[in-house]
Amino acid sequence: MSVIYILLSVSIIVAIIFFVAFIVAVRKGQFDDSYTPSVRMLFEDELVEDQSKSTMKTTKIK
Repeated sequence: MSVIYILLSVSIIVAIIFFVAFIVAVRKGQFDDSYTPSVRMLFEDELVEDQSKSTMKTTKIK
């Protein structure tokens, strides 16, 4: 039974360490996306065309 308590406490400590590492990485900007905004302008026209086609389809149905 004492093994369960040891494993539980070790797993909680490891989870806390990973959570702290995640928070530190987020604060340092590790997950900031600097690539997508520079490429987004290349794909906006396709999104606008897709949206206009979908609105045309819904207007034809009505």
